[in-house]
Amino acid sequence: MGSPAGSSKLKSRKSAVNRVKTYVLDTNVLIHDPHCIFKFDDNNLVIPIEVLEELDSIKMEQSSERGRNARRVHRMLRELLPDSRSMAEGVTLDTGGTLSVVINKYIHDSGKQVPERFKQFKSLLDFDKKDNRIIAAALFVQENLPPPTILVSKDINVQLKARAVGLESQDYLNDKAPEEPEFRSYKKVEVSKYELQRFASEGEFALEDYEEGQLFVNEYLLLVSEEGKTIPARHYGDGVLRKLILPEYVKAPGGVPIRPRNLEQRFFMDALLDDTISLITCYGKAGTGKTLLSTVCAIQQTVSSSDCKYDGVSISRPVIGVGKEIGFLPGTLEEKMNPWLQPYYDALEVLIPSKEPKEPQFENKRQRNKMKDKEPSVPGKGPQKPYEKLLDSGLVEIEALCFIRGRSISNRFFILDEAQQLTPHEVKTVITRISEGSKIVLIGDPAQIDNPYVDSRSNGLVYCSNRMKGQAIAAHVQLTKGERSLLAELAADLL
Repeated sequence: MGSPAGSSKLKSRKSAVNRVKTYVLDTNVLIHDPHCIFKFDDNNLVIPIEVLEELDSIKMEQSSERGRNARRVHRMLRELLPDSRSMAEGVTLDTGGTLSVVINKYIHDSGKQVPERFKQFKSLLDFDKKDNRIIAAALFVQENLPPPTILVSKDINVQLKARAVGLESQDYLNDKAPEEPEFRSYKKVEVSKYELQRFASEGEFALEDYEEGQLFVNEYLLLVSEEGKTIPARHYGDGVLRKLILPEYVKAPGGVPIRPRNLEQRFFMDALLDDTISLITCYGKAGTGKTLLSTVCAIQQTVSSSDCKYDGVSISRPVIGVGKEIGFLPGTLEEKMNPWLQPYYDALEVLIPSKEPKEPQFENKRQRNKMKDKEPSVPGKGPQKPYEKLLDSGLVEIEALCFIRGRSISNRFFILDEAQQLTPHEVKTVITRISEGSKIVLIGDPAQIDNPYVDSRSNGLVYCSNRMKGQAIAAHVQLTKGERSLLAELAADLL
């Protein structure tokens, strides 16, 4: 088979470099991680010219993470590929591999030099779509460079189309958390009844024959005796376990007392109330209490006179991603964010209800509220809900993630919901805004992801949990039991 014009440079490199693998990078991989160029060890990287075109259109997004990453990739490529010759022939990276930019000559060549399989591919797919042109560029590289050639893309549809035309394709795996063989929300440690009794009285217990790495710092456990007695504990390092420090209940001012309903919620509350822990990651399906517990613990530590640790509570969730704008719509920032933050208004309504439960202890409060209802209301406004005072005073604030870059968040309790929708770099952007005296809680469900470029192992919540595991100021909790209602629990498990 003859070689097309312009591909001689590529073929001349076959004998010069002993390649292990040749990776063709899709645009979304570079946007996802601009430094991925340096994470393929001594393998060789090829960037299709179509990827540069896509980066050029994305770089105009001034305030988005995608735009910033596109501009970062352009600067890196300019430094790594200083002239046109190096772009075609490739340069050697510090990792031992090479990097080059390729132009697919097959697209414009209709002669005999074009392989038959490429002609068939060209007749099937629309080359006006850049995804198809990138796949075609990978086929061009496969024909002109030693095998194996692998297209790396975070777009599942691109991966499937590439495999359909006989091209190996993979997801970008560098920032994926390792697969866990068996899901467990916590570990059980068997002890004798005497050891359990000593732990119950002293509040501390040292594991015998403890090996380094057996448990990570701030890992939650359940001590179990032969008789079936249990006590929850937390690992403080070097095999030392201590009892959980929990109040009888937590509550917002003027609200109802909230108590943990299961063991996992006790773990979560212990981490939320411990001011030595600055970062918490929490997985949990719908109805497990992630939002409610994090909100009430944050408010108690903010407004309680005896336990005031923070100046306020900041609440936010991504509009799919940090790079998304909330739009130039009428209204304040809070009004624009209301649709995405309604779960927190629901949680505040539960914590500080407008109508008190019909228990005797709330009788005096109901009488006071009846007197307030008789007072004249502000013209043009309906009666104010009790929790709205927290919002009006600034103790509870609404944060838009798209404006968080450059900020320094100090002395705040920051709750980031739906963190599984973020990429690892977006989560890094948020966490690096947290100053001394602040605490951040990332909550979400890795099984519910709408972002097309992350999955259950590569999203920011799982990535952060995996990388921060074992740090003294970080803790991780998994909630598995739904407490919203029996119906919600059955729907989460069966539907």
